[in-house]
Amino acid sequence: MRRAALGSTLFLVAAPGVVAGVIPWSITSWEMEGSLFWGSRMLGAALIAAGATMVIHSFVRFVIEGIGTPAPAAPTEHLVVGGIYRHVRNPMYLAVGATIAGQALLLGQPVLLAYAAAFGAVVFCFVRLYEEPTLRSQFGAEYDAYRRAVPGWIPRLRPWTPGGDR
Repeated sequence: MRRAALGSTLFLVAAPGVVAGVIPWSITSWEMEGSLFWGSRMLGAALIAAGATMVIHSFVRFVIEGIGTPAPAAPTEHLVVGGIYRHVRNPMYLAVGATIAGQALLLGQPVLLAYAAAFGAVVFCFVRLYEEPTLRSQFGAEYDAYRRAVPGWIPRLRPWTPGGDR
């Protein structure tokens, strides 16, 4: 598990850290633009906090439950279906997108909304063309049951229980 934790920490810095940190900074230099309504800035801060919390929660689930990392080069031994994954299959991507959108609102930088949309399109294609087929190949019927029960992008309100409700 120590190896999974180290790998996940490195991947956290390398992937979400770059996508939701380094790239938005390189686009905006974290400069606030315009005179946005304070509510927009507060919503932005809330999205950033929620997104960062969900990303960290997801990475911890990969270490503890999956005994692996989110990195394709060091996948989990077990399918991760606990925690936030009981509500939605792709919480990490949603969290990173929320973080970028939050930065756009907090900083008053609409260019980050365009970046968030581009990120979303790339991620959607990656999930459909690589991640889902890979998980189906690795976990078979277990993944198929999970995929049928838990939506990919819009969280279900009631958490799914493996072997339970649909």
